Amino acid sequence: MSNAIARVLTIAIAFAPVASLAEPIKLKLAYFSSDREPAYVSMLQPFVEAVNKEGKGLVEIVPYPGGALGRSYAQQAQLVLDGVADLGWVNPSLTPDLFPDDDVLQFPGLFRDLKEATLVHSRMAAAGELRGYADFFVISAVANFQLIINTRPAIGSLSDLRGKILRVNNMIEGRALKEIGITPVVMPVNEVALAIGRGTLDGATMSPNSLVAYGVSRITRFHYDAPLGAAPLAFLMNRRKFESLPKAAQDVIRKYSGEGTAARFIDIYDAGNVQAMNALRSDSNRQVIEPPRAELETLRTMFAAGMDGWSKESPGNTQLRELVQTQIAKLRSGG
Repeated sequence: MSNAIARVLTIAIAFAPVASLAEPIKLKLAYFSSDREPAYVSMLQPFVEAVNKEGKGLVEIVPYPGGALGRSYAQQAQLVLDGVADLGWVNPSLTPDLFPDDDVLQFPGLFRDLKEATLVHSRMAAAGELRGYADFFVISAVANFQLIINTRPAIGSLSDLRGKILRVNNMIEGRALKEIGITPVVMPVNEVALAIGRGTLDGATMSPNSLVAYGVSRITRFHYDAPLGAAPLAFLMNRRKFESLPKAAQDVIRKYSGEGTAARFIDIYDAGNVQAMNALRSDSNRQVIEPPRAELETLRTMFAAGMDGWSKESPGNTQLRELVQTQIAKLRSGG
């Protein structure tokens, strides 16, 4: 009897490692808001599905949308750093202490389009040229573009914006708008509609697709199509967690990261912005203000002066500006 029990135990012990290997490593993905929003639908969900399919039995990403791991958009990077989540969608502008160099990507008048803004962010993050990313594996670094001014009170020109309180994506943008008499307030995008509804804000700078996705289009009717800047965004993973994975699991995650993921973002967000802007223009209950040449020149001059002033504040700022301009030049020459 004892010999039979011993044989059973020996077999069980022999097969135990095989059983454990069949269990995939589970990774927690935090998302601060609804799983119906553009970032989740167009970026996070396809990434999760691709990794889980190819990494079946090896690695499994478990999404926690709706703020299940933390509702604060500004805290998403810290959730990933602290290990509360393994992956997260981050707006670097909300934590400039963690991502101090993303300032340079936010200047109005810098980029021509969303593709240019996204690829510059993606390449600079991959090259280690932006502080703050060393503790993360960067799945994708992108940028929504272009932000426009949307208000609840009636406006018809640049002068009508003086005295308005507007949500801005970042204080670089805020510094520029202060020059025309706007009071800027940095605020997460998912808090904007409520603040405008309560009268705390007069409006917000947002891209057209975000305007619709986050409900701000329901309470704003005036849209000043100013040549504002980009909103850098990033899909990040805790680097220590990434490096702790088996190489095969790392390879699967790498496969669906980088410029391939950025290309998906470009296609989807470009199309979404065009569609949303066309909808604004065709709505008889709205007014889309196209700035006349004189106002555009005023804005461009002001934005250029702002960037020159920022560049002169430190050698580091000058170097960052040069790095961005080098990347832009490469893209425009077909590189």
